[in-house]
Amino acid sequence: MAEEVQYGPDIPGESELRLLGDVHKQRVLQLGCRSTQAGVALARDGALVVAVDDDVRRLDRLREACEHAEVRAETRQTDLADLAFLRSESIDAVLSIYALGRVDDLDRVLRQIHRVLKPGRHVVISLPHPAYAMLDRSLTPPRVGRRYFDASPEPEQPGPATQTVSALFGGLERARFRVDTLLEPEPVPGAPRSHQWSDAMQDVPATLIVRARKEGV
Repeated sequence: MAEEVQYGPDIPGESELRLLGDVHKQRVLQLGCRSTQAGVALARDGALVVAVDDDVRRLDRLREACEHAEVRAETRQTDLADLAFLRSESIDAVLSIYALGRVDDLDRVLRQIHRVLKPGRHVVISLPHPAYAMLDRSLTPPRVGRRYFDASPEPEQPGPATQTVSALFGGLERARFRVDTLLEPEPVPGAPRSHQWSDAMQDVPATLIVRARKEGV
């Protein structure tokens, strides 16, 4: 469903969390397109969407979804840290859903986000919660299977492991952002369960959501 932006599996969406606000005629940068849902929802709400991903297949899926929904989104295949094609202070909001947890250089990405955002505007980031990443979901019930500080990739997830909370906060501070919202949503009661997600989510949050406001220039 693309009626609203969803920040993670089985948790409340934008209509309840209200992290982005009114995006009508706002230029919104979507960093990472692991799902087509957010881009389509933003475009339906009247946002001028600029979607960036390093995987052309994800961008192709987004373009197809936008065409089906009869909306538009600008797409660009590039590394998430390479935003040189965007002018400084040209973006009204930045959204990244489940994409920044596995970037190689988080600080560089955050510096680029700061450069392209207009003064005082927000970036909203959702990530796999690092506490949830500790769980071995192949077990019933799920149990801790790795250290919180383990930076190695999970077997089913290529790339670096998800960011720790301190790494994300430190990176935002160094890039001159001020965090104003931190959420660890519980699963929505009665939501359809996504594989093993919701079972483990009864005890450990699966998604970490942070909203931060640009400071300085």
